[in-house]
Amino acid sequence: MTETTVATTAEKKPPINWVTTILFSLTFLCAITVVPWYGFTHGFSAAAWIWFFVFLAANGFSITAGYHRLWAHRAYEAHWSVRLVFSIFGAMALQNSILIWATDHRRHHRFVDQNDGDPYSAKRGFWFSHIGWMLRYWKTGRNDFSNGKDLQADPIVMFQHRFYLPIVLATNIGLPLLMGWLAGDLWGVFLLAGVLRLVLNHHFTFFINSLAHIWGTQPYNDNNTARDNPVLAFLTYGEGYHNFHHIFDRDYRNAVRWWQWDPTKWLIATLAGIGLAGKLQRVPDVTIERARLAMQFKRAQAALEQGAQRPVPQLDTLRERLAQEYESFQATLAEWGKLRDQWYGAKRQQLAQRWEEASFRTHVREIVYRLRMQRRRMQLLTAQLQRQLQLQPA
Repeated sequence: MTETTVATTAEKKPPINWVTTILFSLTFLCAITVVPWYGFTHGFSAAAWIWFFVFLAANGFSITAGYHRLWAHRAYEAHWSVRLVFSIFGAMALQNSILIWATDHRRHHRFVDQNDGDPYSAKRGFWFSHIGWMLRYWKTGRNDFSNGKDLQADPIVMFQHRFYLPIVLATNIGLPLLMGWLAGDLWGVFLLAGVLRLVLNHHFTFFINSLAHIWGTQPYNDNNTARDNPVLAFLTYGEGYHNFHHIFDRDYRNAVRWWQWDPTKWLIATLAGIGLAGKLQRVPDVTIERARLAMQFKRAQAALEQGAQRPVPQLDTLRERLAQEYESFQATLAEWGKLRDQWYGAKRQQLAQRWEEASFRTHVREIVYRLRMQRRRMQLLTAQLQRQLQLQPA
């Protein structure tokens, strides 16, 4: 075996991280053996189930609203008391300190799907992106705080980072045992609110790194593997709308439709409503609709190119309709660009009056409505084209 081959093999299989390997293995085995055994033989009290759901939600929201949207993406600002709560229950989730988690995640977004830069690249397979990246000392998993200067300036972030292990032990062992003792169900509370809660919270979060890059739809962008998945959104407090998030990562929302499940968004909005959060970042509706329409045009064009290889009826008519829709799309975007430039120009000159602002917002709503109507027309056009392709043999 050559020296190059040895080096390559060593990089493929670096040393095992025994701390995380033993931790994940023991907690998982306990969750699938001891927890059900105890439930069948002793039963779990109501208090055990209550604390299980309370701690599961507290950990989940501390990761989604805290670690992810607040610290990793700066999608909003929060009062120190909110940041403190998120830092404590985020440590209880046992997914590393804020500083390490957020800097890793920023690298994931910067180098998404790049095996030599993304710490949990989905291109390296489900197992690697789900948990394998933490079980060995991979080069891409080394701590790099160069993109976290703002985090290092946050005293709560640094306090949690320095005292991470004591907080982890106090919240994962001390807190469940204390609640169990107070409830008169020491081991029941510990097994449900301690062990099972930890394992479920781990894997629900890990699904975003793995399944959310494999299973779902890509309505906004297909330049990376991120996908929207409502099932994962339900399990992860709204994080499953991952295709949207990867193109609009500064938005405090992951779900933008009223019917989509995103309780993290609702929590942040509630905190803002009572004065505990502010500067919520939102992507303009026009920008969102533009991304969705661009994807529809891309897929329709791909279908047309496929149809060009077969004798598809009405292909020329469908191509002409697509060209007309695209021309209308470009005209609407040009109108939006002109309107936006005029507005910013007026704001810079401090000439915009209230009636001008109202007129601007009305015009923006009209543009958004036109883009949405065009998106519906494109859905019909694409569906018609696909039907025609299915009718014709390849």
